[in-house]
Amino acid sequence: MGKIDKSWTLFLDRDGVVNVRLVDDYVKNINEFEFLPGVLEAFKIFAETFGKIIIVTNQQGVGKGLMTLDDVETVHGFMMQAIESQKGRVDAIYVCPQLKSDPDNFRKPSPKMAFMAQHDFPEIDFDKSVMVGDSNSDIEFGRNAGMYTILIGDEAVKCRPDRRFESLLKFAKILK
Repeated sequence: MGKIDKSWTLFLDRDGVVNVRLVDDYVKNINEFEFLPGVLEAFKIFAETFGKIIIVTNQQGVGKGLMTLDDVETVHGFMMQAIESQKGRVDAIYVCPQLKSDPDNFRKPSPKMAFMAQHDFPEIDFDKSVMVGDSNSDIEFGRNAGMYTILIGDEAVKCRPDRRFESLLKFAKILK
């Protein structure tokens, strides 16, 4: 990974990276959404560093009928308002509501959400992109699109990320 500047794009997973992951459940409303420590500060640093900031999130709870896409959008509106109030930024959010079992789904680790983002923002260059996630599917997603990969937390993953950090804030601080 070279020197990161405004020509770079940051891709982020949501649950377990931006907010607390609910064990065996889904964040279905804003009352269940809780930022992980230091995340808002990290987004301020990211906004100063990266040209584009994209969230890519699998939300299988929609496909299971546990919540609607409107519920997910309400949570994302709440999240973005908090991030922007702390001088952070998210340029776009891509959601895959499909079940793992759906044929031709675009869930991570498929790179289809990365290609959607590149279609919407043609300046995105995957050689100058970083994918930050907390799971094997996140790291595989980044690899499948040719990105530099960062694992947050201590989750055991099959494929090796390029780097590992304890938290999103620890990653952000090395960019300063």
